[in-house]
Amino acid sequence: MQNALLIGLSRQMALSRELDVVANNLANIDTTGYKADGALFEEYLSSAARGQRGSPVSYVRDRATWVDMSHGPIEHTGNLLDLAIDGNAFFAVRTPRGVRYTRNGTFQLDAAGRIVTADGDPVLGKSGVPIKLQPNDSQISISRDGTVSVRVGSSNVDTQRGKLRLVSFAKPRQLRKDGRGTFNDAGGAQPQAATKSSVIQGALEKSNVHGVMEISRMIEISRSYMQVAKMLTLQSDLGQSAIDKLAALPN
Repeated sequence: MQNALLIGLSRQMALSRELDVVANNLANIDTTGYKADGALFEEYLSSAARGQRGSPVSYVRDRATWVDMSHGPIEHTGNLLDLAIDGNAFFAVRTPRGVRYTRNGTFQLDAAGRIVTADGDPVLGKSGVPIKLQPNDSQISISRDGTVSVRVGSSNVDTQRGKLRLVSFAKPRQLRKDGRGTFNDAGGAQPQAATKSSVIQGALEKSNVHGVMEISRMIEISRSYMQVAKMLTLQSDLGQSAIDKLAALPN
């Protein structure tokens, strides 16, 4: 009976963790460039609860979370500094924590004329330095290969200000989330120049969270949690009933 309570408790802890993951996905369903998380569990066999002579007891153990790196839908906005990536590449940005990578192309210009993220982090060019525009630059154009061109003053000739740094990873699942919509390569992933991806100007990649699936999963998790709770209550009642009957036996 004690084993049943411990197994049920381990299952409830796993369900609670999975519910947190689903809730976070739903909270970011409208976050540009967001990649959904998934929960990963495994079976843990232990004989500690019943001693070495007992059969192994199977528990549920929270192993890790994983990131769904599939692409989200592309939404055209018409904003010249909204950029989406067609392919498996990432933009490189410089943050206070170091260089990070993102697919959130909601960019803007800061007071110094640099192209920055919504958090104010400079977007890096191919040379590894931020791309900076001049005060009299206008008609910003970003080509499919990431080349940033402008018209200077009243000129009708395009002038290049740099080329966005696009990187890809042989094993993108090794990337780790770091901040709002950014990833780092702490897992050992090595960035490489992305030659098979292109930039789409005036568009953004939306979240890849599937709302209907996540809500259905939330309902399923909630039902499973309640079923386990009922089982634990039943086991507790049986245990209390056994104690009461033993106490009622004559000495």
